[in-house]
Amino acid sequence: MPLNIVIVGAGLGGLAAAISIKSEQPDHSVQVIESAPELSEVGAGLQVTPNATRLLTRWKIAHILEKQSSSPEIFTIHRYSDGALIGQRENFGKEMIAKYKSPFWDMHRADLQIAMYNRAKTLGVNFRLGATVTTIDLDTPSVALSTGERIESDLIVAADGRPSPPMPTGDLAYRVIIPVADIEDNNLRQYFETPRVALWAGPDCHVICYPLKANSLLNIVLLVPDNLPEGVSRAIGDLKEMQNIFKEWDPRLQTLLSMVPKIDKWKLMHLDELERWYNKESTIVFLGDACHPMLPYLAQGAGSSLEDGAALGVLLSKVHRRADLPKALRMYEHLRKPRSSALQKRSMVQRHTNHLHNGPEQQKRDELLLQQLDEPLPGYPFYWLDPTQQGFVYGYDVYEELEKLGFDSLNVRTTIGENNTQSKV
Repeated sequence: MPLNIVIVGAGLGGLAAAISIKSEQPDHSVQVIESAPELSEVGAGLQVTPNATRLLTRWKIAHILEKQSSSPEIFTIHRYSDGALIGQRENFGKEMIAKYKSPFWDMHRADLQIAMYNRAKTLGVNFRLGATVTTIDLDTPSVALSTGERIESDLIVAADGRPSPPMPTGDLAYRVIIPVADIEDNNLRQYFETPRVALWAGPDCHVICYPLKANSLLNIVLLVPDNLPEGVSRAIGDLKEMQNIFKEWDPRLQTLLSMVPKIDKWKLMHLDELERWYNKESTIVFLGDACHPMLPYLAQGAGSSLEDGAALGVLLSKVHRRADLPKALRMYEHLRKPRSSALQKRSMVQRHTNHLHNGPEQQKRDELLLQQLDEPLPGYPFYWLDPTQQGFVYGYDVYEELEKLGFDSLNVRTTIGENNTQSKV
């Protein structure tokens, strides 16, 4: 019997689940409810790493996004004050394909969201845009909309964040997009005409730059100490304030920031991972930021949401009656929760490494970087180039992991109890 599934939220996780479900089981009915009246072309840059791009290939949208993305040829790490090169990896993009059989792409979030939305519609997913969910009945299960309409389903997929109050991290983010053609300094323009990821690490702050739109745009993310008032998550930024924070940083970075006409700033908030990702009645399941919000220090917020959606879709494709939902959702949580927990923890470790003050720990970090300038070794301080950490993040294939778990017909090779949702990573 086909299932009737309602997904709340047309973000990347919700769209991933919709595409995966309909790709694996076209007979299931999938409806996505989104409060925004349209999926507009707003947002900022994303790093979409091989663990995520291999999913885009499977979902038959990689050929579209390849034309809209940039693949970095080099990854560089710089001392914050003088811009000295302390880490690099040449042929970075080619190495990603050689090692992980899938590319590393920098792209605009809107390009990814719209491509996924169009693919979902092609597969037969129904969308209700401009519809706000006011209440959720977990017994029916059903959702009530602001229009007064009630939509019943067999399963609700919560992919739209969660209502719990988040906790401040102590950081805020400035996000900037600059046309590469507008960079007047010839040396600086030539530096960025080679598609690259460039990272500056300094006391309490770090900056990461990468290209968008076939290297025509430069996306800059600046992570700095949070000074927004309590209760304010986003505000118009003060250009002089931002420039003053970086007044003693690499002159190249100061030149870029002098080009910025206006800026907003976002408070970075954090929530602990949900203890359970579905309710005991198996009428609602959570994915992405709704159950494990990701901070940006590993650039895995998008990737982990896509992985969640892919896994959930495959498992739900094996469900043909409500009675099998508990087993499918238990397998989903068992598969995904250990990885998301590990990524959350590693993200906070990377934050510490990025923001070291001048001193013995920073000196030890930079000495290690210089010693391994030609060939990063396991334990390298920045995960992007650490072969072990990089392999853990980028080498993950959610479909291979499902096969190891034994998902066909929801038969599990290892015993998974209701409370056995953690494993060593």
